[in-house]
Parts: sequence; C-alpha cells; structure tokens
Amino acid sequence: MLWLYDPFTMIALMLAYAVGFVVMMSMAALIAPRVARGFSNRFALKSSMIIVGLLAAASSIAGICLVAYLLTSYFGAALTLDFVAAIAVFVLLANLFTYLISPFMINLFYGAKHSEDLQRIVNEVAAKLGVNRPPKAMLVNSPPNAFAYGNILSGRYIAVSRELAGMLSEEELKAVIGHELGHHIHRDNTIMLFMGILPSIIYYLGVFLIRAGLVSSSVSRLTSRRRDNASGGFILVIAGIAAVALSFIVQVLVLAFSRLREYYADTSGARASSPLNMQRALAKLHLYYEGSSYAREAVSASKLKTLFIYAFTETVASPFYHYKTPPRIAWERVDIDEVIEELKRREVNSVQEFFSTHPPTPKRLRFLDTLTMDATAPR
Repeated sequence: MLWLYDPFTMIALMLAYAVGFVVMMSMAALIAPRVARGFSNRFALKSSMIIVGLLAAASSIAGICLVAYLLTSYFGAALTLDFVAAIAVFVLLANLFTYLISPFMINLFYGAKHSEDLQRIVNEVAAKLGVNRPPKAMLVNSPPNAFAYGNILSGRYIAVSRELAGMLSEEELKAVIGHELGHHIHRDNTIMLFMGILPSIIYYLGVFLIRAGLVSSSVSRLTSRRRDNASGGFILVIAGIAAVALSFIVQVLVLAFSRLREYYADTSGARASSPLNMQRALAKLHLYYEGSSYAREAVSASKLKTLFIYAFTETVASPFYHYKTPPRIAWERVDIDEVIEELKRREVNSVQEFFSTHPPTPKRLRFLDTLTMDATAPR
C-alpha cells in the first residue's frame, strides 16, 4: 500500500534496507567469525554482555541525538523534542502493552495447564537456585520446547511442552527448568523488552526524516524557493536512510546480547542439575528438530522465538502450528553422549548465527564444557 500513496518514501526505505543489509552481511562475514569465540569463564561472559549492551545503548543514543540535531535545524528545538518524545512514548507503550498482555495470550493459545508433577520439579530447582517464590509450572501443547514468561500482572510462569516432558529424564528436565528459571532470575524478559525498544525508535525516526526530507524538497521546488532548501531536504533523506540502516545494526547488537543471555541462562540450567544433563537436553532438542522438516518449516514465523530454550535457525514452537507426525525417536536406543560429542565437533555457520536470537547448539555444548560445578550459575 505504501507504493500507492508514498512511492518515494518506499524507494528510500528500500535503499535503506539495501544499505543495512550490505552492512550487516559485511559484519557477519568479516567481524562475526573473529569475535564469535567460546567463553572460558563466567567473567568473560558477564564482560561480553556488558560490552555488547553498552555498545547497543551507545549506538542508539548517538543515532537518536544525530536525528534530533538534524530535526532541530529545520523544525526548532521545542518541536523536535516533542516529536522525539512522542516517538519514544509510542514505541514504549506498544512494547509495554505487548509485554503485559502476552502471558494471557500465551496461556490461551498454547492451552497452558498447571501441572502438579511439573510444579514439584520447579519447586526443587527453585530451592536449589535460591529462588524463594517459584514460578507456576505449566504444560503446553507445542513441539518440544520450554520457555519462561510472565510479568507483574500475571505472575511468573515456566512452560514445558508435553512432548519435551516425555523426551527428557527428570535430571535433564531439571536442567531445562533451571535454564528457564535463570531467565526469570536474570530478568531477561524485561531487559530484552527495553533492548528491543532502541532500534525501533531509531527506525521510526529514520522513516520520519525520509518523509520530512521528501516533503521539504517537493515544497521547495513547487514554491520556487532557494536551491539550498531543496538540498536540505535531500540531506534529511540521506540521514533518514542512514538512521534506518543504523537501526538494523543496533538490532544485530540486540541479537548478540540475546545470545549471550542464553549462555547466561545455561549456567543456571547446569547448576540446577549438571552441565552434562543440560547438554543432553540440548542435544535431544537438536536431534528432534534436525529430523523434523515439518517442525523446522512450519514454525519459523513465531513471534515468541526469543523466549524458547531452542530457537536457533528459526526453529521454534508456535501455538498455530499443527504438525503432522512428529519424529518418534527411541531415545533408549540413542547414545546421547555420543551425539553430544559429535555435535561439539561440528563447525557453525557464523552468518547464520549472526542473525539468530540463540547460539548454535554446538557452541552451547562447548560452553557448558567450560563450566565447573562451583561456578555454573552467577549469583
């Protein structure tokens, strides 16, 4: 529809997308392989999260300040401040509304039911990790996965799919629950909510710059104003394209931050049971999705992929996904420890990882190898 009433903005946005895509692919090909190293200890993991988080925040603030400076030159400080504040409030309220309503929607669409047996395990894991008020344990209808969700209105939940509960031993299930409880302990849902706001603000400001620049240039030509006014509009368009491209780069940093939070949650899963049981659970999930084309193809559009314990390469569980026949794996015949060793030897696709919310399974397995039982969960 944008083509019909605003074709020039659409063309500018396509150019911005192209610039952003080229920059991101260059980063993925040249930078990601050099910085995507394993973590040797807990300090390195925490330091990496701080650095990436600060870099995303600093890039966002710099981008917003640059846009505000350009707008001030054309519309004045008062109007610019009002507009930037309006964009920020709009994005914040939209994300906050989604955050508040999502637990109720998840419970509805996933057919979430409280499970006393699962609650017992959640309570045991919570006690081991020092959590005084355990989240409510829910069984959901979906391909094998688990996730943590909730807020101050709904309370906190940990959901495990019935398929996953049937795949794992109790110790492996404790590791998975520990991972999800780690997300609650680290307040990952809230942190990622606000991290996701940053690129959105830059994006919408960039779109406004593009439109403001196009309107300014058109008015200048129609009213025969000075040429420098028209060139000023062109500068706004270029700045808007740069801002949209920057929003993509910030989003890449947010994705990197999300992957680090998954490693962080894995430390809690390892402490809840053991690093080996955390590895076994991840390996079983990987084996399931690797053997199910239905699961990989039909669930890629889920809006909740950042919540899941296994979501690499868009392989996530969706409440709208009714898969045909899931792969039936005779787990008693599978040497899962041998599978773990084979997965750890696999090379990972750095470009694919670059655009994912979750680290690839081989890297998570290798990371868990570095943990010791006295340092598996940051306190």
